[in-house]
Amino acid sequence: MTIQELMDRLGGELLHGDAGAAVAGVAECDQADSLDLVFAESSKAVEATLGCWAGAAVVPPDTEVADTVRMTVVGAKQPRLWFAQAAALLEPVHHPMGVHASAVVAADATLGTCVTVGPCAVIGHGAKIGDHVRVDAGAVIGDGVKIGEWSHVYPRVVLYAGVELGERVMVHAGAVLGADGFGYVRDAETGRYLQFPQQGQLIVEDDVEIGANTTIDRGALAETRIRRGAKFDNLVHVGHNCDIGEDVIIVSQTGISGSSTVGKGAVLAGQVGVGDHAHIGPGVILGGQAGVLSGKTENRRGTVLWGTPAKPIKEYLRELATLGKLSKRVRE
Repeated sequence: MTIQELMDRLGGELLHGDAGAAVAGVAECDQADSLDLVFAESSKAVEATLGCWAGAAVVPPDTEVADTVRMTVVGAKQPRLWFAQAAALLEPVHHPMGVHASAVVAADATLGTCVTVGPCAVIGHGAKIGDHVRVDAGAVIGDGVKIGEWSHVYPRVVLYAGVELGERVMVHAGAVLGADGFGYVRDAETGRYLQFPQQGQLIVEDDVEIGANTTIDRGALAETRIRRGAKFDNLVHVGHNCDIGEDVIIVSQTGISGSSTVGKGAVLAGQVGVGDHAHIGPGVILGGQAGVLSGKTENRRGTVLWGTPAKPIKEYLRELATLGKLSKRVRE
């Protein structure tokens, strides 16, 4: 694509060079060549960026570009975002390969146009696969599953019966969606456990990305819902009946127990633990290894919480400092 074509799609203004210059991909400055696009977010990084071997760069719009700069330069309010959007447009298009001979597709499954089904994949009875969907090798799509247009199911993913994926959903290798939740009823007389019914749904809305080996359970009697634009890292677990809000970020090894909610735009860092029936409000940030106790509600938008039980980071650090002083006095 040319720089002009990217600006037509993404906006921005030409600060220097030739709008007709072609770019084929994106790269870091120290690895870029004449067909690569690079970016700089700060004035401190601009000088080094404009001096590398890339063919084009996107920088803040108020950047002054010397006449001696040889690359094409685009100004954008959010250079990093513009760069990421350009990278998506420059990705090679995966041409549909049809249904592989070794795949097993139920006779009553519905496949849209330009669908790819890889080797040894299984599509169950009544499944509905939208246009331009890609189901890679060894994936298992259960009975009655619905997958929206342009979604990508990577190798060895398992979608249990009745799971619904929206459009442009990306599910990475080894993820298991829609398994039974961990819910049991104990017989007070015998001490034995009986599984509570796990017959609800899992609904994943548009533009969600789910990392490798992540697991999300179906609802017990109602539904588990992952709302538009949520992004899950690898090795995340979400229990039954949870509601994960729009544009939520959940980092690796986080576990969310059943019937909990996470509000729009919240961020859960690595190894966060959330108890059952807990509620994380919109915009809340939980630092690494923070713990939210069962039934607890955290609604302080934009507040960074840390520790177990989670509390504002300044409060948590003060308590750590106090504990350190007490420990020192005891040693003395």
